[in-house]
Amino acid sequence: MIDQVKIGNFLKELRKERKKTQEEIAELFGVSTRSVSRWENGNTMPELGIIVELADYYDIGIRELIDGERKSEAMNNEMKEVLKSAANYAEHEKKLMIRRKCIVTLVGTLFFVLCFFLGATLLPELPDTIKNNVVRIFVVIGLVGLFGLWSMVIYEKRKNKKNG
Repeated sequence: MIDQVKIGNFLKELRKERKKTQEEIAELFGVSTRSVSRWENGNTMPELGIIVELADYYDIGIRELIDGERKSEAMNNEMKEVLKSAANYAEHEKKLMIRRKCIVTLVGTLFFVLCFFLGATLLPELPDTIKNNVVRIFVVIGLVGLFGLWSMVIYEKRKNKKNG
């Protein structure tokens, strides 16, 4: 719940810290002196655009202005730590995903090389019916592997597009 009186007192306190009169604030923000008085008495709230401008002018966050109080330095430090932790986690997840992609690519490549090697060494010695079945199995396995890699790439692109 927004406490207009608390916000008004906070605006008054901020104005006095800057050693400004209500008339000067009114002129700065293009409103009447009466509007500034109503804000400071808690009778009305500034429009959203003016709230943004007031927060910028007084060098405070919009959240602080709406809460009607400055956030403590400890709270700001805590927020910074939370943001750092979130950034570290995101970086860790990014590295983990890159590592997974490398492993999948490496395993896929080794699998295809193995299939090619086995096909080249075993196929000439097998009867035609078995040879055809082995070729079909290698083709299906290769297509499944390619489809898996392809779908992973598409998933990542969509995920990045959605997040970015």
